[in-house]
Amino acid sequence: MKIDGVFSGGGIKGLALVGAYEEIERRGLRFVRLAGTSAGSIVAALIAAGYTSKEIYQLVSDVNMELMLDARKSIIPFAFYKWLSVYWKLGLYKGVEFEKWMTEILAAKGLRTFSDLPPKTLRLVASDISNGKMIVLPDDLEKYGISPGSFPIAKAIRMSSSIPYFFEPVKIRSRDGINVIVDGGVLSNFPMWLFDQENVQKLRPVLGITLSANEYEHKKHKIKNAIQLFTALFETMKDAHDSRYISKKHVKNIIFIPTEGILPVDFHLAEEKRQELFALGKEHAKIFLDKWSY
Repeated sequence: MKIDGVFSGGGIKGLALVGAYEEIERRGLRFVRLAGTSAGSIVAALIAAGYTSKEIYQLVSDVNMELMLDARKSIIPFAFYKWLSVYWKLGLYKGVEFEKWMTEILAAKGLRTFSDLPPKTLRLVASDISNGKMIVLPDDLEKYGISPGSFPIAKAIRMSSSIPYFFEPVKIRSRDGINVIVDGGVLSNFPMWLFDQENVQKLRPVLGITLSANEYEHKKHKIKNAIQLFTALFETMKDAHDSRYISKKHVKNIIFIPTEGILPVDFHLAEEKRQELFALGKEHAKIFLDKWSY
């Protein structure tokens, strides 16, 4: 059966999304349109390119994380220089190697720009913090004077995955100057709204997969210092838009995968833990799909 799919962000925890995809594949469900944010943008793009769940897992397992974490070189001791990088470059790592990797693995399937896919097949969310707004790629690129079809998919993924302070933002030039783009999770970590809108007839069933334990019912934040304040602010920004949108009507079409206890930026996660994440996603997808009524 043909369906549309939406994948949430979550950094390295996105391996659970790949596990869920394996179970979805096994059931004979096939995605026509895909959307995602951050880690979800990677998974969505690789599925759109034609990779299987096992191939995606292998790609992530084989990647050299030391290469992906491409800090700028300096004679200044790294412990001090990393804070200078955050201050002047707005991120610890450049993100160039990550984009290069994405370019290569997409090109292996014949994908380079959005014109290599049927229209509306793939939509990714990023955050334009220069203008304070969410952008959907490639749809909104015209507003920046950029041809959507000619835009590289790998760069769009990098934009959607530029975790603030971790990876340097992507800067794009438009008619009104330079715009700074960061991780889509800042404004919409789980963009179900792209395919499942009130009073709009769906073309086919929409299935969402998110790295969350429930319907965004968070524990109350404890805020007693500046670090806890920053954490609470970021968590609120990340989920506020989506939690307002998701209703009982939408919950019945969402696979929730609890991944507490693992940091999104723990890219040196041991292989055993990676396999556990994959298995966790597969398990929750199985439980959900056994009773999914579409």
